[in-house]
Amino acid sequence: MAERVTTGGGEPLGHNPFGALNAQGLPSAPRPLQPKAALAAPPPRNRGRVDITRETGGRGGKTVTVVDGFTGIGLPEKEQLAKKIRGACGCGGTVKDGRIEIQGDQRETVARILSEAGFRPVFAGG
Repeated sequence: MAERVTTGGGEPLGHNPFGALNAQGLPSAPRPLQPKAALAAPPPRNRGRVDITRETGGRGGKTVTVVDGFTGIGLPEKEQLAKKIRGACGCGGTVKDGRIEIQGDQRETVARILSEAGFRPVFAGG
């Protein structure tokens, strides 16, 4: 007959794997996070009017949302805006001839992002 093993508890564990460690040379508590010295300034609130139109002509029947009429803004900033809009809409787009072109009818989303960036979006055309 096999020997029975008791399940009543028995002896406590005698070996502590962390017993030999010491805290010498370790910091006593985690350091708090340091606030950033200067946060990025928000964009100016009145950057001018931009026109948002929907075009289908010459595109094989595909709809494209076009943002035009930027004043005082360079190509790199237009590229950043286009990237932000593409990410929010989940679609493709590009910057051509100083205009931002976004695939699909995305006028509402584009208007919201441009408003957050300080522009005054106006729906133009049909």
